[in-house]
Formats: sequence, structure tokens, C-alpha cells
Amino acid sequence: MGFLEDFQASVESLPSMLHRNYSLMRELDKSLQGVQLENEQRCQQEIEDIKHGLESGSITYDPAKLKFSEEAIEEQKHCVRIADEKVALATQTYDLLDQFLRKLEEIRQEKEAAAAVAAGTVAAASAAVATPAASAGVSTADATPKTGRAGERGRGGRKKAKVPTEPPPPAIDLELPVDPNEPTYCFCNQVSYGEMVACDNPNCKIEWYHIGCVGVKELPKGKWYCPSCVGFQKKRKGK
Repeated sequence: MGFLEDFQASVESLPSMLHRNYSLMRELDKSLQGVQLENEQRCQQEIEDIKHGLESGSITYDPAKLKFSEEAIEEQKHCVRIADEKVALATQTYDLLDQFLRKLEEIRQEKEAAAAVAAGTVAAASAAVATPAASAGVSTADATPKTGRAGERGRGGRKKAKVPTEPPPPAIDLELPVDPNEPTYCFCNQVSYGEMVACDNPNCKIEWYHIGCVGVKELPKGKWYCPSCVGFQKKRKGK
């Protein structure tokens, strides 16, 4: 039986084991209270009998002989044994819960390790896809960061980039973390893929857009402004 199967089996049996231990502790507690009450009553009665005996002179004062009866002493010992059983059950219950929490922590650590390995695999795959595009000299949205526009082109004519990479495969939609350092673009705030177009407004906050997100079917030949900047350009021409 593997670790996970063993853990599932222990989880299924945990409630019944806890219920059994708690029930036993309640029964022991009731029994202890009953024995304690009987012992208190017996000791009180024996103390009263000794007082009456001393007052009447039927009992001679002797500290060595003035003690509780064997029945009273045995009841007190029985109370101690019941208390010891309760402590043992409480310790066993604590150990069960502690073992359960330790196994749960081990499973959590295994999941985190698996997620880290998956993240490294996705990052390595992304790097492998980006390397051929960069070595071929193709301009991509990743190769043109938002803060470095002037290094590739002048303000007079902004280039439109056509990324030859295919859209991300369906496997990317799995619950696998992507590289947090990879830049994002467009209104959708996603990484670059497919064909992208650049806004010719030098002050555009986003700059690069997926053509599908802005409703462009073909890459524009002249200047192109994103929906956020096109109104700004019309206001400038009207002044």
C-alpha cells in the first residue's frame, strides 16, 4: 500500500477511533466522579465516627491507629487508576491527531515540490520556443520590451511585428504556473503569442496588442492606433 492509500485509510478510520476514545474518556469520567463521591461520603462518615468515639471515650487517642478504613483507602487508589486511564486515552488521542497532521504536511510538501518541477518544465519549454525566433532575427513582442521602443525604430514609422510562433497549445490551459518574469501585453494582459500589432502613439501605455483582441484581421500597412489612443489622435488633429 502506497503512502497516499495508507493516508486515506487512516483518515477514514480516524473519526471512529476518536469517537471511541472520547466515549471511553466520558465513561471513565463518570465512573471517577461516582467513586470520588462514595469515597468522600465514606471518609466523612468515618471522621464523624472517630469524633463521637473520642468524645464518648470509647476510642483511645492514638495517632497510629486513627486512620481511614481499608475500604476508603482502596477507593482512593481506584480513583487514581481511573485518572491514569483517562490520561493514557488523552495521550493516545493526541498522538493520533499529531500523526494525521504530519502526514497531511508531507502530502502538502509533495504537491509543492511537484508544482515547482512543473513550473521549471514550462519555463524551459518557453525558453526553447523563444530561442529559435530570436536567432532567426524575427521581431517579436518579447524582443521589443515596452520600455525600449526607440532602440528598434524611429517615431516616424512604427513597425508591426508578426510572430511566427503558433498559439499556445491546449496544454497551457492546465493548472501549471507560467514564468512570472515573462512580460504581458494587450488588453488581455497575457504573454505574446500569434500575430501582434504595435500602436503608433509613442505615449501608448500598452503598445503591443494581439490582433484578435483589437479586431484586426490583417496587419495594417500604415500607422495604426489602438482603441485607447485613436480618440486622442483625433482630438490632436482637430486642434
